[in-house]
Amino acid sequence: MKLCVFDFDSTLMDGETIDFFAEALGIGEQVSEITERAMAGELDFFESLQERVGLLKGLEFSKVEEISHSLPYMPGAVETIAELKKRGMTVVCFSGGFRTATTYAKDILGYDADFSNALHVKDGKLTGLVGGDMMFNFSKGDMLVRLQNILGVSEEETMVCGDGANDLSMFAHAGTRVAFCAREVLKKEANIIIEEKDLRLILKEI
Repeated sequence: MKLCVFDFDSTLMDGETIDFFAEALGIGEQVSEITERAMAGELDFFESLQERVGLLKGLEFSKVEEISHSLPYMPGAVETIAELKKRGMTVVCFSGGFRTATTYAKDILGYDADFSNALHVKDGKLTGLVGGDMMFNFSKGDMLVRLQNILGVSEEETMVCGDGANDLSMFAHAGTRVAFCAREVLKKEANIIIEEKDLRLILKEI
């Protein structure tokens, strides 16, 4: 294998970044309910993302950065990425979440690049708008195919790892498909299933 793509929220990081933001505004339960339904494949990802980010309007960007820089990473994330890179793999993060979290985590966790979304900020506060690379249900698969073409990597040489419905599109283009503490909708398409919160367990399966 030459390429490995990880999801970020609930895969490399233990939780959902947007839910942590919502908790700071006292609307954690409202947002996490939408997040859960989106990850289970019950809601369109683009619509659910717009709705959830809209609810964050007015949150101080300094608070967003503070939360993004203190997220709990998944056990084994650093060790697993280091081992995959030692084996000669390019390791990338695709996230339907936000650059404030994924770009900050890049050097801590050790992956090579991150593709995620940017929160729109004006006068130091979130406007409730969002844009970026990972806005749609098809985004991860679309970006994976582009990366494979650039790097000259085949589907058989690609491993992907995620937990929710918005990871399905990248599962369609990878030979090794890891469902990590995942929703049922993703487990059905996986050929490796990990049920324990320890990313190092993947290394025993590949």
